[in-house]
Amino acid sequence: MFGELNTINARPGPFEYYTAKELWTGCYISRRMLEHHLDGSVDISSRNISFIERSVEWIVSHFGLEAGSKVADFGCGPGLYTTRLAEKGMAVTGIDFSERSLRYARQTAKRKSLDITYINENYLDLRLDETFDLIIMIFCDYCALSPQQRKRLSAVFHTSLEPDGRLLLDVCSFAAFEKKHEAASYSYHPSNGFWTPHPYYEFLNTFTYEREKVTVDKYTIVEERRTSTIYNWLQYFSRNTLEEEFGNAGFCIHDYFADVAGSAFSPDADEFAVAAGKRMPLSGKKE
Repeated sequence: MFGELNTINARPGPFEYYTAKELWTGCYISRRMLEHHLDGSVDISSRNISFIERSVEWIVSHFGLEAGSKVADFGCGPGLYTTRLAEKGMAVTGIDFSERSLRYARQTAKRKSLDITYINENYLDLRLDETFDLIIMIFCDYCALSPQQRKRLSAVFHTSLEPDGRLLLDVCSFAAFEKKHEAASYSYHPSNGFWTPHPYYEFLNTFTYEREKVTVDKYTIVEERRTSTIYNWLQYFSRNTLEEEFGNAGFCIHDYFADVAGSAFSPDADEFAVAAGKRMPLSGKKE
């Protein structure tokens, strides 16, 4: 038992383990995640519906989208953004590796007679045959990836954007990192809890990494016949660190906002959003 507790409470290296597949593709957990997506009153898995509606209106206006504009949503989930953008006449592609979420999105598109392309694939391995006027990645999904994964994804973004296309995403801020503290707790959950339909004990360890500006919530789920672990990583950014990372990937940040609904940027907010484009070469012409 002592050794098992040591394992449960062991600190991993930054982004040492990646368990997103278990979170989004597991039969039971993916169903619970979809339930949170579709609960429009809360900011769990997706933003609340009121925010999404406001965000879509701002995105269309700010980026000058019109009928036929090509938009890709990386990590589209059950289509909360793609559906609304398609209803406004955009040519929309949604990418997600949750089969359950995309099944719901496709059913919604069919019911509403919307022509939306959905791709069930890990966007880190994506090879798209077309380019887009706008790529969006919303709810700080970018922060859940390791530096190496973000580098791979940025390459996908770069090859998937039109020369004058734009990228919109939101990230967690240094201000949010300063509010995080290391902690450990455990609790008992009866049947039909979040992680499994069977009774289980949940051990939650939160670790912070000051130098890397990274946190992880490490969930160890102990059932009668098995133990599993889920890691929820988050990378935090300042304007300077994100500008450097985007610059190395061939992008230039054009605008900063508090969120993807266009609210005014605040350095004290827990999140911020950026609009970026491909970096201008020395000639002054777009790539």
